[in-house]
Amino acid sequence: MARKRWITWLVHGCGLYDVIDRMSWPNRRIEITRHVVAAPVARRVTLALVADLHVVRVGERERRLIELLERERPDAIALNGDFGEIGGEPDACGPVLERLRAPLGVWATLGNWDYAHPVADWNAFLDARGVRLLRNAATRLVEGLWLAGLDSALLGWPDLEAALVGVPGEALVATLIHCPVLFDDVAGRVPLVLAGHAHGGQLRLPPLPPLYMPSGCGPFVSGWYERRGSRMYVSRGIGCSSLPVRIGSRPEIALFEFVPAGDSGR
Repeated sequence: MARKRWITWLVHGCGLYDVIDRMSWPNRRIEITRHVVAAPVARRVTLALVADLHVVRVGERERRLIELLERERPDAIALNGDFGEIGGEPDACGPVLERLRAPLGVWATLGNWDYAHPVADWNAFLDARGVRLLRNAATRLVEGLWLAGLDSALLGWPDLEAALVGVPGEALVATLIHCPVLFDDVAGRVPLVLAGHAHGGQLRLPPLPPLYMPSGCGPFVSGWYERRGSRMYVSRGIGCSSLPVRIGSRPEIALFEFVPAGDSGR
């Protein structure tokens, strides 16, 4: 974390951030991926996973994100933390969060950067912008479908048992986490896990492995993984960590369409 802080402050201090960000056009090419999940629901419900905003200031990438979400109109939005970035103000993400709207709510958990670069009170900050924080807690989206959120695996205290208190055993629980390494602890206990943090490697030249992966990722980079009957999706996220550059890893909004069992057609 100290090395990341040094690099990021150096880039901002020399005025390089804006230059690099403008030149790195892949940063703004947000891809929408679509996934169908069978669930004990009466109607189709779409959940948008928006991971790792890392907002320094509202720019073209953030405006494109809002535009795409307004076009797709998901029923609910899940944010898995890392709202800000070293070099920007802690509340720089506020104007973005205020624009996020969904009929079944906008929900969030915290990431490691939110602890290292915090606002005074994340719960109050998010609540004032229409975002509800799920820190070891769960909420019912519709009958048969719940969303749980766990605290940061690196700097918080994730507690799955506390999160699932009151959740009916027959419901499908989508569990929102930040660091995918937590999957090893919750696999076999919840059916679906939604993660981020890895940025898809951020800098990679396929088929080679990422040049760098932050702690808390384990072997998980992006896409689907399975363990002990549970499935996890790791989003490539939206923003960039430390350097405003993405190579071989486009930013991503992942849309999950929960459909009644037996209704997997489009």
